[in-house]
Order: sequence, then C-alpha cells, then structure tokens
Amino acid sequence: MAERDESRTDCPQCRGEGQGGDDADAAWNRKARGETPLQREDRRYGELLQEVRVAQTGVQILLAFLLTVAFSPRFTTLEPHHKTLYVITLLLGAGATALLIAPVSIHRLTFAQRLKPQLVRVANVLTVWGLTLLMLTIGAALLLIFDLVVGEPEARWLTGAVLAWFAVWWYVLPAVMRMRHNHRNDDGPPGDGDDAGDDRAGRDGDAGEHRHHHHHHADHSTAGSAG
Repeated sequence: MAERDESRTDCPQCRGEGQGGDDADAAWNRKARGETPLQREDRRYGELLQEVRVAQTGVQILLAFLLTVAFSPRFTTLEPHHKTLYVITLLLGAGATALLIAPVSIHRLTFAQRLKPQLVRVANVLTVWGLTLLMLTIGAALLLIFDLVVGEPEARWLTGAVLAWFAVWWYVLPAVMRMRHNHRNDDGPPGDGDDAGDDRAGRDGDAGEHRHHHHHHADHSTAGSAG
C-alpha cells in the first residue's frame, strides 16, 4: 500500500491554522526564517530529539547503575526502608525512561499520517514530565546514598538542597525568561522585539521614499508647466 504524502497540506493543522497561540509564532517564523508551517514543525521535532538525546543518555546510565545495585553483596544487608526507597527510585527511573523515549515510539506508530504538529506538542509535554521524573530519580538515588553515608536528617537536607539547585536551572530560570519576554511584548507594540523595530524603520523608510518621489514628481510637473 502506498504511503501517504506528508507534504500535503489539506488539513488546517498542517497549514498551521487553528492552533491558538501558535498562530503568532507561525507568522514570526514565516517572516524571520521563511518557514512554512510544516517546515517549522519538522525543525521543532528535530530540535526536541537533539535535546532528548542528552536526557536519555543520563537516565539510561542512572537506571543501569541502579539495576546493578540489587546484585551487590551489601544489598541484602540494607534496612527495609532503604529497600523501599530503592524500589521507588527504580520506578521513577523507569517512568522517566518511558516518557523520554515515547516521542520516538509515537513518531514511528503515526508515520505518514500527517500528525507532525500534534506529535510535536505531545512530545514536548512528555519531555517536560520525563525531565521532572529524571530530577526526582536523581533526588531519590541521592537520598538513598546520603542516608547510608551520613544518616537520615542530614540526608534529607542535602537531597533537598540538590533538588532545589536542579529546580532553579531547569524550571525557575526558564520561567523567569518567559515572564520577562511576555512582559516586554505586552508593554511594546505588536511584534517581536527588534524585529518590530526593524518593521517600523522599514515602514518609515518606505514612507519617506514615497514622499521623496512624490515631491520629486511634483517639482517636475511644476517645471513643465512653467516651461
């Protein structure tokens, strides 16, 4: 059976229509990058895969290390609450792995169905949740190790500090950047920062050139009448 042509744009979502807040982003990309809506989705998915590869490598190495712990001689000597924490850490790591690899599986199973816009949005959500589970997996693993090394009270404080450090760079900083960007756009005229200024300068230049040509034509007309 012949595969469907993904380059067709016979659906509104493939043309970038009816996607709410994405309309402004699509218009900006069309102007700044010269992208069609489908090209934009292809670029977005390619960028997402490149980013996910970094997280996938980290969670896979961490999960492989955790799986080997159960076969170490000292594992049988752990306290029951340590074993419970170990199982929780394994579950978190497995959940993070599933979410971070899910975009690849979804893409394969929806191949040639012209669902790239939906795939990009779903993959973005799965990646964010996968990163959250990865952070929790690291926190649970550190809590287990710190508890064995320095004891429970200190382990909780150390783990909390590490998780706060992760949260600052993974979530707080991006949130601040988004808030500042949105605030700048709300205060200024419609557009995208410098591009809006370039548009205004271009429009002013075109208007000035039009006035110059108008006056130049009027001078010629006056000279012709005088002659």
